[in-house]
Amino acid sequence: MGFVKNFAAIEAGGTKFVCGIGSGPDDLTTAVIPTTTPTETLTRCLDFFRASPHPLAAIGIGSFGPVDLNPASPTWGYITSTPKAGWHNTDLAGTFSRALNIPVGFDTDVNAAALAEARWGAAVGLKNCVYLTVGTGIGGGAVVNGQLLHGLVHPEMGHIRIPHDLALDPFPGVCPFHGDCLEGLASGTAMRGRWGDVAPTLPPDHPAWQLEARYLALAVANFVFTLSPERVILGGGVMQQPHLFPLIHAELAKILNEYVQAPQLLTAIHEYVVPPGLNGRSGLLGSLALAEAALP
Repeated sequence: MGFVKNFAAIEAGGTKFVCGIGSGPDDLTTAVIPTTTPTETLTRCLDFFRASPHPLAAIGIGSFGPVDLNPASPTWGYITSTPKAGWHNTDLAGTFSRALNIPVGFDTDVNAAALAEARWGAAVGLKNCVYLTVGTGIGGGAVVNGQLLHGLVHPEMGHIRIPHDLALDPFPGVCPFHGDCLEGLASGTAMRGRWGDVAPTLPPDHPAWQLEARYLALAVANFVFTLSPERVILGGGVMQQPHLFPLIHAELAKILNEYVQAPQLLTAIHEYVVPPGLNGRSGLLGSLALAEAALP
């Protein structure tokens, strides 16, 4: 029997850091640490990892952003221009690499989630998928030909522009940068601002859900046309409403209007736009995969 390597993983969020130690989905030990100041939060994470009874081969971090993913940059591994108070220009990757003396893999939290869903979750066996999380904000990651999509920086799928009918929806949007981008119109924060209540408290027959389905279907259509993924996975707190997926499927079919002649979109759209397969662990397991990939 071969030696099983144990990896450290962090899903770094604006509310909490979820830390894990293990070799895969079946043996993961976790701890949840509230996101306070960088010093306090990172110290508590390091305490958790240093207490591991097994040596750690590498660490992977999937972080809220924006982050610097350019390996040639002096601020690679940093959280950069985040609106999260106190976290501007925080060196995440370097802090853990130096303290634990192990290789580090680093990416966005949504890219990590996409990676995990492709390896263990709802996109197993596919080379191309998009993962979109719809919660307090909206973010997305993509796997293209088996690799995470990077470019000038990292995808900012939550800030794509979508049609906004002001007569139907006069809400101006909540994004401080772009107003009525996708995040500005369809995030949980936008839903609360528009309807005066948080998404989970709105009944299934509330008009909020048809509007939300329309905006999310428009977003998915954009990704179908531009990236042509083999599956689209929608996660996050807003997507915890089971009645929302059928509404999105119906809207997406109308928007695509049979233009893309793929069987998945013509006869099995309910199997094309799906919830995550990893029960809320996508980000953490993706970070574990980032750790594995960071080994020489």
